Amino acid sequence: MAMAEYLAGSEEVFVERMNTRAKELGMNDTHFVNCHGIDEDNHFTSAYDISLMSRELLVNHPEITNYTTIYMDSLRDGKSELVNTNKLLRTYNGCTGLKTGSTGLALYNLSASATRDDLSLIAVVMHAPTTAIRFAEAKKLLDYGFTNYSGVSFGKTGDIATTAEITKGTSQTVEAVFESSASVVIKKGLESSVTQNIVLDENLEAPIVKGQKIGVANYTLNNEIIATVNLVANDDVKKSGFLNITTDVYSEWFNMMK
Repeated sequence: MAMAEYLAGSEEVFVERMNTRAKELGMNDTHFVNCHGIDEDNHFTSAYDISLMSRELLVNHPEITNYTTIYMDSLRDGKSELVNTNKLLRTYNGCTGLKTGSTGLALYNLSASATRDDLSLIAVVMHAPTTAIRFAEAKKLLDYGFTNYSGVSFGKTGDIATTAEITKGTSQTVEAVFESSASVVIKKGLESSVTQNIVLDENLEAPIVKGQKIGVANYTLNNEIIATVNLVANDDVKKSGFLNITTDVYSEWFNMMK
């Protein structure tokens, strides 16, 4: 409540922002009525929506794991201690968090996250009758994911993918590099079946600015595109002026005369 009032002026305005953000994330089965999650009419969500919110937190605010992986910490010079309610931190290999919750109506809930061999998974359990059951069910879901699926990354930020031809520029080519890396989850055993197809923009013409998108790298499995990475120019290419064109013509002429 204090945070809501500080950030938005009132809980009502803050909750409006929560609902707006939920829609932006695709949480179509969620409606917030308060900012704290205590039972209230018309305040609800779904396991899928909790997974979307959890993924947003982990992907775009990874520093959260600096806190969600702490099992026990002390306060006030050791006079008091806090113990994490997520027992998976001590019992599940690769656990990175994330959040427990329980109320009289919702019973015991958990959004559990874990990472192994570059594969990060989220398991959401809701309405478990006991706290032990929520952890056991989350383990089953995570085990299934790690047993049957692999995390595969494509492209490495800044690596050269190919060379693109440029017209009307001071240079005839520019390196096309990966703007970022892409990661997908696929069934184990299919990793070698993924193919890469580089598609450069047509009629690339100077000027080209470093970082400008000039194509894409598509990754396909069973004729379906499973990931796309933008390719960007690795350098500036200035447009040829009259002097540059004249110099190029004379240079070619002298080379022919040799």
